[in-house]
Amino acid sequence: MSVVDTPRSIVRETTPLVGPAMDELARLPKHAPKVRTRALFPTEPKGQLVALLAVGIVVVLFVAWQLLADIGVIDTFFWSKPSMIWDSAVIAFTNGTMLDDTIFTFTSTVAGFVIGVVGGAAVGLSFWWSRLYARTAEPLLIAVEAMPKLALAPMIVLALGIGMSSKIAMATALVIIIQILNTHTAVRAVDRDLQTLLYSLGASRAQVFGKVVFPSTIPSIIASFRVSIGLALTGAIVGEYIGSQHGLGKMIQFAAASFDISLIWVGVFTLGVLSFVLYIAVLFLERFLLRAIRGA
Repeated sequence: MSVVDTPRSIVRETTPLVGPAMDELARLPKHAPKVRTRALFPTEPKGQLVALLAVGIVVVLFVAWQLLADIGVIDTFFWSKPSMIWDSAVIAFTNGTMLDDTIFTFTSTVAGFVIGVVGGAAVGLSFWWSRLYARTAEPLLIAVEAMPKLALAPMIVLALGIGMSSKIAMATALVIIIQILNTHTAVRAVDRDLQTLLYSLGASRAQVFGKVVFPSTIPSIIASFRVSIGLALTGAIVGEYIGSQHGLGKMIQFAAASFDISLIWVGVFTLGVLSFVLYIAVLFLERFLLRAIRGA
C-alpha cells in the first residue's frame, strides 16, 4: 500500500461503521426527555404581585400578633401589641419630637453616606498611582475595618460633641473603609492589556487613568451604594446611642430606659421605614448614574 493510497484505504475501512453510527445518532432526539422552556427560564414575577404578597404577609403577622396578645398568649408588657404601638406612634408624631428625630437621623445618615462614598472612592482610586502606597495602606485599612466601630464611638462623641457632627463621623467611619477596599478591588481588576496598549501608543499616566481606570471602576463604585447606605444608617444610630440630643437612636434609648415597649417598637418600625426609603432612593440613584454613564 502506497502512502498516497493510505487515506483512501482508511476511508473504505471506516465507511461501514459510519452509517450505523449516524443512524444511532438520528434516533437519540426521539428518546430524549422533553423539557419545558418555562422550567428552564421562569418568567419574572410582576412587581405589583410581589408588593401585594409582601404587604399581605405583613398584615397577617400584625393581625396574628394582635390576636395572640388579646388572648394572653403574648405578654404585652414585654412585647406590646399593634394597637398599643399605633397609639404611641400617634402621640409621638403629633405631640412629641418624633418627626424632628427622624429628620436628624436621616440628615446624618445621608451626610455620612455621601462623605464616605466620595472619600472612599477617591482614596481607593489613588491606590492605582503607587503600588508601594497601596500595599502599605491595605493591611492597615483591613485592621481598622476589623476593629469594632462601637469601641471608637465614645471617643468620637467626646471629640466632636453630642451634636450632628459626631453622628456624621460615625456614619462616615462605617462607610469609608468598605468603599476604599471595594474601589481598590475594582482598580486592580482593570484590564492591564488595555493599559499597556495605551502606554504603547504614547499615552501618559493621567490619560490612562482618565480614559480607562476611572471609567472602568465607576460601575463597581456605584454597585456598593446599597451596602453603604445601610452602614451609614447603622453608624448614625450607634452615635446617637452613645450620646445625642436628637435622633431615633436617642429616642429608642430613652424608651428602653423608661420601659416603654410600645415606643421602642415605634422607633424600630420608623427605622425600618427610613431604611427602606433610603434603599429605594439609592436604587434609583444607581440606575440614573448607570444610564448616564452608558449614554455618555
